[in-house]
Amino acid sequence: MSSNLIVAIYLIPTLIGFLIVSPWGNIITSSLKERFPSLTTLRGQLLGGLQLISLAGFAVSTQTLWISSKISEGGTFCSTSETFDCDDLLGNSELNVDPIFGLSWGLIGMAVFALLLFIVFVLQQERNHPLAERLINIGLLTTGAGILVIGLLVSYEIQEQKICMYCTTAHIANIAALVGFFRLKKVFDNKSEWNNEA
Repeated sequence: MSSNLIVAIYLIPTLIGFLIVSPWGNIITSSLKERFPSLTTLRGQLLGGLQLISLAGFAVSTQTLWISSKISEGGTFCSTSETFDCDDLLGNSELNVDPIFGLSWGLIGMAVFALLLFIVFVLQQERNHPLAERLINIGLLTTGAGILVIGLLVSYEIQEQKICMYCTTAHIANIAALVGFFRLKKVFDNKSEWNNEA
């Protein structure tokens, strides 16, 4: 299977989730509401979109960790002589780990998206959980901090003059999740909309 096709497998659900959490999400989900009743409320749409984004983000982060492990064993995955070359970035032992703890960016991405999935699942099961506001704030803070990490990783790509498609997909997932949690926070602050059962 080509690496471009694999990227599309992660990117398409990420972009669909992004559209669902965007202000145009109601248009996107209108034909799905009969089949998925949870999409009838704005809260349900945002949580559904965030679930899709977080799953795709977790999966692509897992893929980047696998690619970097494979490269460290001497293999190649998506090596080309062109600009789009994840091997040069994911195989770089200095750039592929965070500068503080030395953990793989793929592993960090997996942990972050797993946390976001946990938050979404808790809120889907019990919207008025005693920690609901705190969980939403954690999601907002985590994805907000992710913007700083994205800036650092993009600076590495500029330095190496290469673009990692898998990393970019994870970055898009983080930005989409930030939009989703920002909108979810606004809905939570409006109690009548948050508790709306449609």
